[in-house]
Amino acid sequence: MAFDNAALQFRHPASQMEASPRPAVIVKDLEVTFEQERRSIQAVRGLSLDIRQGEILGLVGESGSGKSVLGQTMLGLLTNSGSATVTGQVLVNDVDIMGASPRARRRLLATQLGAVFQDPMTSLNPSMTIGKQLREVCGSNEEAIAALEAVGLPDAARRLGAYPHQLSGGQRQRVMIAMAVVRKPALIVADEPTTALDVTVQAQILDLFAELRDTSNCSIMLITHDLAVAAKIADRIAVMYAGKVVEIGAAAQVLDDPRHPYTQGLLGSRFSLYGVGKPRGPLPISSQQRSQSVGCAFADRCDYATDTCVQVPALQEAAPSTDLVAAHTAPAGEAHRVACWHELEARAGTDEAEWVTPADIPVRVATADAPTLVSTHKLSRAYRARHGLRNHSTTVLDQVDFEVHAGESVAVVGESGSGKSTLLRLIADLDKPDHGTISRAFNLSTQMVFQDAASSLTPWMTMQELLNERLDRAKYASSSDRRARVGDLLRLVGLPASTAKARPSELSGGQNQRVALARCLASEPQLLLADEPTSSLDVSLAAATLDLLMRLRDDLDFALVFVTHDLAIARRVSERTAVMYQGRIVEQGDTNEVLTHPRNDYTKRLLDSILSVENPDLGAESDAEGRS
Repeated sequence: MAFDNAALQFRHPASQMEASPRPAVIVKDLEVTFEQERRSIQAVRGLSLDIRQGEILGLVGESGSGKSVLGQTMLGLLTNSGSATVTGQVLVNDVDIMGASPRARRRLLATQLGAVFQDPMTSLNPSMTIGKQLREVCGSNEEAIAALEAVGLPDAARRLGAYPHQLSGGQRQRVMIAMAVVRKPALIVADEPTTALDVTVQAQILDLFAELRDTSNCSIMLITHDLAVAAKIADRIAVMYAGKVVEIGAAAQVLDDPRHPYTQGLLGSRFSLYGVGKPRGPLPISSQQRSQSVGCAFADRCDYATDTCVQVPALQEAAPSTDLVAAHTAPAGEAHRVACWHELEARAGTDEAEWVTPADIPVRVATADAPTLVSTHKLSRAYRARHGLRNHSTTVLDQVDFEVHAGESVAVVGESGSGKSTLLRLIADLDKPDHGTISRAFNLSTQMVFQDAASSLTPWMTMQELLNERLDRAKYASSSDRRARVGDLLRLVGLPASTAKARPSELSGGQNQRVALARCLASEPQLLLADEPTSSLDVSLAAATLDLLMRLRDDLDFALVFVTHDLAIARRVSERTAVMYQGRIVEQGDTNEVLTHPRNDYTKRLLDSILSVENPDLGAESDAEGRS
């Protein structure tokens, strides 16, 4: 069916604040250049923007577009970095972070700036308890407990005695958010703050950011690849590509009436649980985002590129919209700006785009007589930790019966801490159960993609060395054969072959996740266990990665167990879905049946908590019901 832009107007709860004459944060002509193997890489190129006091600016874009580098620079973390050359200004309440002394910068970071990074494990001290780390910020146990309760962490008092490795990824992220917001800073840079969170907690965290903005008039830069997250709370959205902002405006303007082909591609690459699908499919994958200053960096991926695009387009006010609804979504004085020579052609093209619903996407069905690869019987696992003078036991899995057949795909969904990752680790034989049994097919080859890719890759090894470890030496005996195979694997997951020379610290979080996936595929497994493999990927790459997984599953005939908190992804990749809650499987069956006709109250609450670009208020409503 044709996409009816007038019928699908994205609702957005943007604040109705007046335009502020003095922005709280001003970025002027910012340039950030890294030196890598005698090459200069411009991560941020002449970028200027402002964030008003009490405003949430959503910064969206693909992995490698420069979003995280911009955030780190605004926090003053790259000013004295030997690997980066930074020019330009970053003013926070009229104080220039770039020109401030190290002492003044530390004071500003401690009192006026807050940070929530994408990977909480690398931000928390693994040798210190959560309570000790929070007390460094809060001062007392009581304040630390209140901070953890504010971000929805259950059993907050008991968590003070836990170490970071004893918490799930989502729980660690909530600790980081608590540390960032407790002092109510002037600016919070939140880099993918809800990436590791399930849908119910995600809604709570986003409500927390919105409440902080409303009560303390704090400015927030929300870096995300999830357009539904930006739609939920952002007042304005800036779209970043190859180190530049290519479109910026009120959130409702950008989402209702996207003018840049890149923005349209991001919207078209998302998955939706209900109704709205993908116009034209996901963005074509580019091996890298061009950072040179000649021409439009997006031209090689754009359907509208012409000879005009050899000139760099300036960011200028978008042409008036002919759509009366879209034309009246912006606050007074708010300009919708776009950097594109073919803005009007691109906008006209959206009216002709074909949209696909989840029901239209073919789903492979496993044969009824397929052999069982793995089955568990009354599987139980508890973790023990010391709390004060006593040992405390937490049951993570409670008598779980679960099985996987050859060739099928099973999604495991549920909140953070429900036992999903522990179940995968037991199946992979990376941990042992306290009670129950696990039966595996003879000589079963199993590989696992971890949620935290960076911590699963040896930091001092190159990607070539990491992938070499998984290659069959009999099949790839020579070094040239191994280099060729590694290049093929990297290209399969959307990375250039030159990535083989890089180390994990030189890649973004999304790029590291793609390498981890390539490493698993190198051994051609019978069973692939995927623990949130797309949670750190931008929407276009997530769509391409899921398509890749399904295509490889058909070609290589492996079974897939896919842990996710995104129910739209569960519907895309699985024939069967198991819903976990507090260590138990509370519902499982055919994916379409579970997601369209749920029988368990918890499954219904999960579905009610889903955020979407079209209905950003849904998560808040369901979250309120869930807490009542």
